[in-house]
Amino acid sequence: MRQGPLAGRYPAVAAMVLLALLPYLALSGALEAVTPIITEQLHTSAQTMALGSGLANAAYAVGTVLAVQFAQHYPQRRMLLIYAVILVIGSVLAAAATSVEVYIAGRILQGLCTSLLLIAAVPPLALGYPTSKLKTTATIMNMVIFGAVAAGPAIGGLQAQADAWRPLFWIVAAVALVALVLAVLTFEDAPPADPDSPRDPLALILAGVGCVAAFFGSAQLTSHAFLDPIVIFPLFGGLAVIVVLIVYQARAKNPLLTIRSMLTSTIPVAGIVLALLAAAASVSATALTAGALAERYDPLHLGLLYLPELGGAVLTAFALGYVLTRRSIHYLPLVGMAFLAAGILVFRIEVPSSEGLTLLGSFLTGIGLGATVAPALFVAGFALRATNLQRVFAIVELLRAVAAFMIAPIFAHFALNVSGGFDRGVGIVLWVGFALAVLGGIIPVVLYLLGGARTEAPDLDSFLAGEGSAYYSPPLLARLRNLPGRRRPATQGVD
Repeated sequence: MRQGPLAGRYPAVAAMVLLALLPYLALSGALEAVTPIITEQLHTSAQTMALGSGLANAAYAVGTVLAVQFAQHYPQRRMLLIYAVILVIGSVLAAAATSVEVYIAGRILQGLCTSLLLIAAVPPLALGYPTSKLKTTATIMNMVIFGAVAAGPAIGGLQAQADAWRPLFWIVAAVALVALVLAVLTFEDAPPADPDSPRDPLALILAGVGCVAAFFGSAQLTSHAFLDPIVIFPLFGGLAVIVVLIVYQARAKNPLLTIRSMLTSTIPVAGIVLALLAAAASVSATALTAGALAERYDPLHLGLLYLPELGGAVLTAFALGYVLTRRSIHYLPLVGMAFLAAGILVFRIEVPSSEGLTLLGSFLTGIGLGATVAPALFVAGFALRATNLQRVFAIVELLRAVAAFMIAPIFAHFALNVSGGFDRGVGIVLWVGFALAVLGGIIPVVLYLLGGARTEAPDLDSFLAGEGSAYYSPPLLARLRNLPGRRRPATQGVD
């Protein structure tokens, strides 16, 4: 078996994965501050830039499904090298672009390869090492991924203060190049996951058409009314196609995605619902409140006001590592939802918020985001077999991308066009975000009660060994349907 000199070295492999994910994630948080500069220098319009961001986000969503298909039939580490090479190419194209077409092409490649790398690299990193390393992986992943997004506004503001954007993009390209070098050094040839499994081109087509259409429609809200045909038809048509994809995969005999097992089991459904509602609720607490403050402060000052989100992400990363082997992992996402709801309420006290309220609100929402999405994903994944973890990541990231990236333009359009002005619109959207956060805390609890699920400490040793799920998850709504069920013996772990 071909191996690189650093193959199997956990620090090097973890660094490779994290650096591969950083370029797109960091830019997603920093882009708002430098977009006006890019628009001016590339001689384009705000609508074209919004379309480019929408297509990049669509590529990210589609890549989650594409990565699973590739992993089944092609050597996984070889594919990872290809993804890393394309990520470098996309990053260089975006940084060196002299036309908006080249810039958008680079951003699309960045979005596509980031999700390909996420699905291809993160599950093997989580499953290929002992339980102690899994705790470290969860901590670092949560800290870096959410930390990169949280630090984005400050980084973007610093770059905007210099009235430039290319240095930031070239730094991102350099990070992608280092990730590629580490991918080569840690190379360890691995066979396809299941080469005998059937190919599913229909699932790929549905994912591609649905995501591109939905994100295209939402991007058009920059210069069109919500009910304009160019908005509403692709937006709702794309969402309908994504629903068809989910139904098709749930009913297929040999599905590409493990939707049936996820949607018929209590704990995975509760985790997915919480993650999606957290992603949707957080939109109102970050982008829109920053937009309301944009006229008061310069980009750097504004970015620094939201820097406490980074502190919240760091705290919750350590919290996730601590509870990962404990029964309390089930409660962390609920605690996160409470912090997210509290942060939104702080922002709602005054629109636009004062500096003190903004610092407090961003810290609370940082804790909320860090304690919800990733922990809920682990809670859902532990209820299934470890062999399904890659597919669990894929479907959760697909739905989360739709919930977060697509809802943001819709909320922004509503806030801009509501009678009474933008500040009043932001206030209304904040109430919507608060309601979503509250529902995100209530619905999972109700699902646990109706399913008869218990909060057990996960048996991670058995899970990593492929012997079964880390804890038992009863059928969805088992108590309501009076389903007979037999619990497996309680797992052993730290209470």
